[in-house]
Amino acid sequence: MSIWMLKAVVQKGISFLPASQSINYLFQKYVTKGLELTDALFEDRLGHCADHIYAYKRYGLRHDEFTTLELGTGWYPIVPIGMYLCGATQILSIDISSLLNEEQIKLTVERFINYANEAKLGRFLPYLQEERLKELERFYERIDSFSGVEMLEHLGIRTMVGDARDLALADSSVDLIHSNNTFEHVYPNILSDILKEFKRVLRADGVMSHFIDMSDHFAHLDEKISIYNFLRFSEAAWAWIDNGVQPQNRYRLPEYRQLYYDLGISIVEEDSREGDMEALRKIPLDGRFESMKMEEVAVSHTLLISTENDRPQPFRMIR
Repeated sequence: MSIWMLKAVVQKGISFLPASQSINYLFQKYVTKGLELTDALFEDRLGHCADHIYAYKRYGLRHDEFTTLELGTGWYPIVPIGMYLCGATQILSIDISSLLNEEQIKLTVERFINYANEAKLGRFLPYLQEERLKELERFYERIDSFSGVEMLEHLGIRTMVGDARDLALADSSVDLIHSNNTFEHVYPNILSDILKEFKRVLRADGVMSHFIDMSDHFAHLDEKISIYNFLRFSEAAWAWIDNGVQPQNRYRLPEYRQLYYDLGISIVEEDSREGDMEALRKIPLDGRFESMKMEEVAVSHTLLISTENDRPQPFRMIR
């Protein structure tokens, strides 16, 4: 059995167990080794943070202080801490399950301090505020006296576990809503309702900025398959393979565009990574994808930036 199939079988089984996310955490940490906080992951998320803020400053009010909402807290609070360092006053992050623990929070803070000591942090966070950094350093000196939640609250970060389709937030109360490779793990009918809720809580002059990884995530572990491998399966076959702890919706770029259009959300910038057409041509595509332009099916990563307007406007590629 290939590596990706073995992982699929294991995670499928885990998804039926009580405390499935906790078991999946142990599986990924000790078996697949997929949860390590590498420099590459840390720098990638710092880049996401900077891009989100850059989008806000281009299309929002450009206040030095702003409120943010993140979809998908994940394993390490890199982007929320980055938001704090760049001036956000209220930082909210919601996930359907609690994935953070005290060790991961402390490890993340330590990585920020190390990068600051090596004079590397400013290269990734151009909006870094020195006073905020000094406050983080003072906090780090006393880090062992705080719990994980207290550490984040000290920075103005509040994590929430719950359904993002029903946020306990007032209308028009958030300046910047963002996510980092989360959309692809949300099924379309649920994602549609989440985006409707985001429209409700986003200020009239607010901004949404979402990174989406449309590659087959099993290929991240198994280099013998391409990032398009999962596009060969029918919907029925994929339902047997997919799992509840790390689902993949297989949406392609045209489908995300259509979803935004149907909801009346304007895409004002789209930054998409050019796909690997040679690799895609080797995959016998399921009929669901055959009617789309192959260049668009091949896109594996994109950043969608949108503003709240009454009518959706045409997107424009920026790369």
